[in-house]
Amino acid sequence: MGRQRDDDERVYVEKGGSPVIPFLWGLALGAAAALLFAPTSGEELRGNLKDRARRLKDLAVEKAEDLEEGIGDTYQRARAKVEEEIDAARRYVGDTRDTAKEVVSAGKAAASTAREELEQRLADAREARRAARHAPPDEEPGA
Repeated sequence: MGRQRDDDERVYVEKGGSPVIPFLWGLALGAAAALLFAPTSGEELRGNLKDRARRLKDLAVEKAEDLEEGIGDTYQRARAKVEEEIDAARRYVGDTRDTAKEVVSAGKAAASTAREELEQRLADAREARRAARHAPPDEEPGA
């Protein structure tokens, strides 16, 4: 009569981080286990441990340098890409500005030409009207 509950446990696994660190830990643990189970004397074992620790340290330093170099390369590529995009945007803005200036200049020139033509037509019309007023009555205007 009551509701049944689902008592199944759920496990969530989140992935993240670099795979280099777990690899190095596994390498170190494997090396330590191999040394501990090897049939050697204490002094020899300590020497082997020091040798392997030194090699492990060198490997870790090498991997860190590789990682640093990779990050630096990625940063440089990203920076170059951003700079290219900025340059392209500047060129586009410059081209657009130039086009706008050309359009404005052409518009001003067209307006000036249209105004000059209109003023000339008005002057011609005024002149024709004056000529018609001062013409003798027996002559027809425009003849």
